[in-house]
Amino acid sequence: MTTDSDLPQDSARPRGAEVIQAYLKTLDGSPGVYRMLDDQSRVLYVGKARNLKARVSNYARPTGHSRRIARMIADTASMMFLTTRTETEALLLEQNLIKQLKPKFNVLLRDDKSFPNIMLTTDHAFPQIRKHRGARTEKGAYYGPFASAGAVNRTLNQLQRVFLLRNCSDSMFEGRTRPCLLHQIRRCSAPCVGRISKEDYRATVADAQRFLSGKSTQMQEVLAEQMMAASEAMEFERAAALRDRIRALTQVQSVQGINPRGVAEADVIALHLEGGQACVQVFFIRANQNWGNKDFYPRVGDDVGPEEVMEAFLGQFYDSKEPPRLLLLSHDIENPDLMTEALSDKLGRKVEIAVPLRGEKAELVEGAARNARESLARRMSETATQAKLLRGLADAFGLDTVPQRIEVYDNSHIMGTNAVGAMIVAGPEGFLKSQYRKFNIRGDDLTPGDDFGMMKEVLTRRFTRLLKEDPEREKGLWPDLLLIDGGAGQVSAVAEIMREQGVEDIPMVGVAKGIDRDAGKEEFHRIGERPFALRHNDPVLYFVQRLRDEAHRFAIGTHRAKRAKAQMANPLDEVPGVGASRKRALLAHFGSAKAVSRANLADLRAVDGVSEALAERIYAFFHEKG
Repeated sequence: MTTDSDLPQDSARPRGAEVIQAYLKTLDGSPGVYRMLDDQSRVLYVGKARNLKARVSNYARPTGHSRRIARMIADTASMMFLTTRTETEALLLEQNLIKQLKPKFNVLLRDDKSFPNIMLTTDHAFPQIRKHRGARTEKGAYYGPFASAGAVNRTLNQLQRVFLLRNCSDSMFEGRTRPCLLHQIRRCSAPCVGRISKEDYRATVADAQRFLSGKSTQMQEVLAEQMMAASEAMEFERAAALRDRIRALTQVQSVQGINPRGVAEADVIALHLEGGQACVQVFFIRANQNWGNKDFYPRVGDDVGPEEVMEAFLGQFYDSKEPPRLLLLSHDIENPDLMTEALSDKLGRKVEIAVPLRGEKAELVEGAARNARESLARRMSETATQAKLLRGLADAFGLDTVPQRIEVYDNSHIMGTNAVGAMIVAGPEGFLKSQYRKFNIRGDDLTPGDDFGMMKEVLTRRFTRLLKEDPEREKGLWPDLLLIDGGAGQVSAVAEIMREQGVEDIPMVGVAKGIDRDAGKEEFHRIGERPFALRHNDPVLYFVQRLRDEAHRFAIGTHRAKRAKAQMANPLDEVPGVGASRKRALLAHFGSAKAVSRANLADLRAVDGVSEALAERIYAFFHEKG
């Protein structure tokens, strides 16, 4: 990869085709990526080219462009270029830059979270089965992706019923002295206390792997034979256990829905375009099993074709994900050979891209397309309703413009302990959960339960970061309205906090419960105005209640998770050199971590497995902690 080039930064410089034409003199026929920038150096568009000069010359033409491209050309004040060795490199770089820069005129995939997998560990005598999300850095066998955490949890629950595999952590496994509740409800075979041999447990792990690899029918036949043999040998308890496994296995297959016979591994991707909006539906087929589906709503223009949308989606979707061996698409893409090469290089083996016209594969695509069409219809209906509510909110609160981003703040704590702040975000598309933020309250000088102090810390951290990351307010990260859970006192305190940050132009409204603290009797507070209320049957009132309740739910959920983590924490886990076995020995000897903290050196040395050096380390740890 070689050079960048651009014009001098001058706000008075020309824009449009004339600017683009000037770059042709310095370009050659190399492959690469180009960026088009406006007069404030904001990226308008990122594109790839097999031949940079040929591609850029198309933009220099005065006519023959769609409305979107014509607007983009008119706004272009400068360009940047980066040459690559191959067109495949240009494709990969283009998609990476699009995700990073989010240009205005590109098709943009906005929801790009990783998908969960099921993981079987391989570095333990009794492997653990659990949900895994993120990079596959741990040793284990991975099965996925699944469309959602819910799909993984349902499958894990059923797998535990069938195979009785443990899901506890290694430290918890090592510390058990008797079976846990999961064993009592027949979800675990209790290998932690020797209720199953290593060989038998390994056999069930192998069965689970066969199931997750799509060999469930063979497993049922083997289990049926084993059940008959156990029955004939009068081992009725074992026969009953095998019968229960067969039933559970059948139930797992039934809840997965349609499982294709002729498609072992594929992503089925269907697109529906309507009214300048798009929905892409993705079905995950692995091991001849349907592992769920998810819909995506990429940002598109009203004059973008399905080929461009589909190609952009594939490039951005698989930029951080491992593609399957087969992609079944509802529409052709602009550069199928190039995309195939790029994805094959990424996977390290051949990836096939197909647009099936008949047979089972075509039926799968048709089903995904139907889901995409219905999902987009629902979303457009919900968006229209949301837009009406936002207009009503602007009228009710006397806002100058209809808010596009509403931020709602709330705190949660118990007598000041495990205090957290929460921020939720809503806009024209409803709740934007990817924009939610939680804040662990750090202020050591805060009085326990000081809600004003907590809110000050949350807002200070929030807007200090905004002022640093988006001082010009160009990235859509700044709120148009703040909703505060509280009355006049809270609103005045927030206004003072915002003044300290130098931000005084964002409207804020306090939402306080009425005299009886009943839903429907809320009072609203604004700086310098008398409190007011909305009609009890006003849709805007219900909308505000939903916003407040969502912030409350998110804050309480965050607080509970923090409290649960604190309750599960053991101070021995923080002592260097104290692993699971030594922790178990210490707890068995002293009875509790608190008793360990009070022990003297002689008592610590008396514990089996604790050396003199470790005893001194443990004593020093708790002594320093006070």
